[in-house]
Order: sequence, then C-alpha cells, then structure tokens
Amino acid sequence: MPVEPLDDAALTVMLRRETPLVVAYLAKLVRDLSVAEELLQDTVVASVAQWRRAGLPPNPGAYLMKAARNRAIDLFRRQQREADWTRREAREAESFHEAIDEGAMFADERLRLVFTCCHPGLPLEAQVALTLKLVCGLTTPEVARAFLVPEPTVAQRLVRAKRYLHDEAIAYEVPEPDQLEARLDAALHVFFAVFNEGYTATSGDALTRVDLMEEGQRLTSLVVDALPEEPEARGLLALMQLQASRARARVDARGDLVLLEDQDRAQWNHGLIERGLDTLQLAAARGRPGRFQLQAHIAATHASAPTFAATDWARIGHLYRALEVLAPSPLVTLNRAVAVAMLDGPAAGLEVLAPLEREHALRTYHLLPATRADFLRRLGRLEEAQAAYRHALELVTNAAERAFLERRLAEVSPLG
Repeated sequence: MPVEPLDDAALTVMLRRETPLVVAYLAKLVRDLSVAEELLQDTVVASVAQWRRAGLPPNPGAYLMKAARNRAIDLFRRQQREADWTRREAREAESFHEAIDEGAMFADERLRLVFTCCHPGLPLEAQVALTLKLVCGLTTPEVARAFLVPEPTVAQRLVRAKRYLHDEAIAYEVPEPDQLEARLDAALHVFFAVFNEGYTATSGDALTRVDLMEEGQRLTSLVVDALPEEPEARGLLALMQLQASRARARVDARGDLVLLEDQDRAQWNHGLIERGLDTLQLAAARGRPGRFQLQAHIAATHASAPTFAATDWARIGHLYRALEVLAPSPLVTLNRAVAVAMLDGPAAGLEVLAPLEREHALRTYHLLPATRADFLRRLGRLEEAQAAYRHALELVTNAAERAFLERRLAEVSPLG
C-alpha cells in the first residue's frame, strides 16, 4: 500500500507545536539545554525520515517523545551515566509511557522550562530570547524581530544563556510560589512575544498565525492559575483576548490586510471581547496597574467603540502617555504618535515621531517609516510619502503587510 506523502506545511506546524514539549522533558532529564537541543534535532531528523518512508503515526507527539527519551537513555549508557537515572526518574518512567500513549503532553513540563529559562541570574533579554526559542519554538529570525535586533545578537544571547544555566547547574523545576514572582516579568514578556508573532507573523504569506495566538493565551492562563492574585498576568491575558477578538476581521477573503478603520466589527469575536473585559476587570480590582493592564485598557477602548469614528482617542492617548511613564519604549511612543495623529492631526503625529527617527532603536522596524508615510499621505506630501513607503518596503518581511504597503505606494505615486 503506497504511503501518503507528508504535507510539509502541516508537518512544520505540528513540529512547532510538539517539539517544545519534547525539549522541555529532555531538559529536565539530561539537565543540559544544549544536549537537550542536540537530542531533539537528532530525533526530529530520524523521525521525519521514518515518517516519509512509513507514513505519519497516529500520535506524532507521542512518537517524538518516546524516541527522544530512548536517545537520552542511550546517551546515558554511552557515557556510563546510568547512576544519573535516579529511583524517582525510574518511577516516573512507567507513568511517562502511559501518559504519552494516551497523548498527555505534560503542559507542566513546558511551564517548568519557562521558569528555568526565566532565571533571575540571566539578563532579561536573554531570559526572553531563550524561552522564545526553546519553549515556544520560534526561529532565531522571529526572536530577533521580537527584540528588534540583528540575528547574530540573538544567537550570542542564546549561547551565553545556555552556558550560564549549565555552569550554575540550575534546577529544571517550577519554583515555589514565593519564587515565581521574581521570574514573572520575563515569562509574561515571552508569552506576549509569542502572541504578537501570531497576531502579525514575521514572515510568510499569512498575516496571522492562530496557533501562536492560542499558545500565548494558553501559557498565560497557566500562570494565572498558578498565581491567581497576580494582576499583571490577568492583564496580559485580557490584552490577548481583546486583541485576538479582532483577528478574523484583520484580513479580507483574499488574505489582504484590513486596517482597523475599515474592519467589519460584526466579524469581531464579541464573546471573546466580553471575556477579555471580565478578565481585565478582575485584574484592575487588585489595584496594582502595570504595563500589560494599561495595554489591555487601550485594547478595551478599541473593542468597546461601536465604530471607528466613535473611538475615544483622547483616552487612548492618555493611556499611552501613562505607559510611556511606567514602561518607556520606542514602540509605545510610536503607538502614541498614531493616537495623537487621530486626535490632533497627522502633523502632530509627525512631531511625536521625530525623536524616534533620530534614534536607532527602530531602524529595522518597518512600521516606523510606514506610520510616517501614512501621516505624510494624509497631509498631501506625496513625494515624501513615496520615499517613506519605499523605506518601509525595504524592511517588511510579511507578505500581507508588503502587499498593503505596495498598494499604498501606488496610491501616492503619480501613476497610482
């Protein structure tokens, strides 16, 4: 009987979903992230080759987990490290086999690795980069985009972070509740970066990746369950729910990007909006506002407006100003410029953008010149708008965003 060819796109999605679970278990087993990654890569290469010959198994995730575990045991034997296989791990082995046979993929293992990677001994940017790469399956270019830095910089951070965890013999375990809060900020940044990569993908033909948006929400929900009194975790979950509610309306039937002002609000997921508003209310009731709660309030203002024209831009501008004070960032200022332009006109928006254009923080971020181009277009300064759109097109890597910018450039060009 002929073997059905593997769907490479579906295979990629499956591997992105399953391999972080495998590397999380391997990291716990071998206590070395670099070794865990090597074992994972060997396992994936051998498994995919087998699947191409014999077909995809009923539970690919379970297949990968078993194969990876067997490779780890072989490694122990080759290195004569059987003593490292403790009685506790031996006892776990039986339940492990039962669990993976049933398709239970150890969500807690992933959370364990999140908080290992988010060790306070590492710089924050290294914590986030390591977790995005290992736990969430993002590629190095996707991680670089999350930081707005070159890929070699991210690669160096990853190497240093793994070396630190190895040299310091950091335990692969979920910290006690009183230690979780010290690692919470980095973990939440990770989850938000995962969600954002799903909300607007770094590359590819599709604007959004629903799997990553859902993964960001799922991981955040795990932390909310672990720390129910922590308002920022709930604030982030609310932000994700409110943002995700608009995902379906952000592209049209052809997959083209649709701006917020042109979206059909009937396509918004109003049930998810209600959940987001309820989650935000629970977070705000704790009386400790933070950056994610402020961003959730901004998203709630958009979600609550019956039409684009009815949007309370003054409130949004005030919230961005508060966010600049609490957690200053070039991205926050860029977003505030949009709110200012909507309230006071595009010329006022350009004034807010001016300091950002003199700095280097957003030099590779396409939305800075794209935003400038939009302000110039609205002012009728079409030649300047053309130059800004061309600059944005040099930087953009997502096909849907590229197509949108090309349409805008055509509109402001003499033959457009």
